[in-house]
Amino acid sequence: MERELIVGADGSEESLSAVDWAVDEAVRRGVPLRIVYASAWERYEEHKPSFGIHRGRARTYTEHIPAQAVARAHTRAPALKVTSDVLAEDPATALVRESAGAGAVVVGCRGRGELAGLLLLLGSVSLSVAAHAVSPVMVVRGGRQNRDGGFQRVAVGIDEADEAAAAVDFALRAAELRGSELRAVHAWRCPAHQVPEPPRAADATDFHQTRAEMRLDEALRAIAPRHAAVSVRRDAVEGLARAALLDVSTTADLLVVGARRRKGHIGMQLGPVNHAVLHHSACPVAVVPHD
Repeated sequence: MERELIVGADGSEESLSAVDWAVDEAVRRGVPLRIVYASAWERYEEHKPSFGIHRGRARTYTEHIPAQAVARAHTRAPALKVTSDVLAEDPATALVRESAGAGAVVVGCRGRGELAGLLLLLGSVSLSVAAHAVSPVMVVRGGRQNRDGGFQRVAVGIDEADEAAAAVDFALRAAELRGSELRAVHAWRCPAHQVPEPPRAADATDFHQTRAEMRLDEALRAIAPRHAAVSVRRDAVEGLARAALLDVSTTADLLVVGARRRKGHIGMQLGPVNHAVLHHSACPVAVVPHD
């Protein structure tokens, strides 16, 4: 049985969009949804004396945020089981801790208080959760058509085949639940000293293209048969990985990437490709941890 889905909510438009997306995802998975509102300010407020109506207003506002999100979720999916929690601690810390018992955590691309001029970039809370959560993290961003499943396509980035299993399995499951195709992408580059000069035949580039295609086949071979209903397209693309993934995100409903755990660090440490897609993807992004 799949575990509950958790979504972070703080009252911002981005978080409410994340709630809508999480509701649809929970319905697809057939799991409960838990809405979490966390604020370190609440912890400090608990130790301050009451100052009449101002204290009441602060408490009312705090209670309004999760209540609004729950009401929104029930309107979107009346039969879905939805609960909420208010936690008096830093939002990133709370969501990372709660991720240990969740099937996945959903967050918006930015929260309240973020600079309006940086809307293309990921907020600090969302980035921290994506970097350190135990469970997969899905960051809701991109255009409406992408968020609403208008392309019927899930994409997954594959680097090393032996490290791709978790991301590939997650992506295939996501495509299966959506009735979508899966586009598996691996980017490769030919070392400068091997690039052929015209009019020589492109033996070096042919070799790297073939090796990239073999890497895709290897990553999918053991997992794809478990999701036989999913149509899989393999794309071995010459160029930078971040450029290839950002390009495929423009016509995808979800982009899945893996994140390597590094010894000596706590949680996931995101690399430059992860950062690029989290900040600039045209569709929602799922970051899936692997060892």
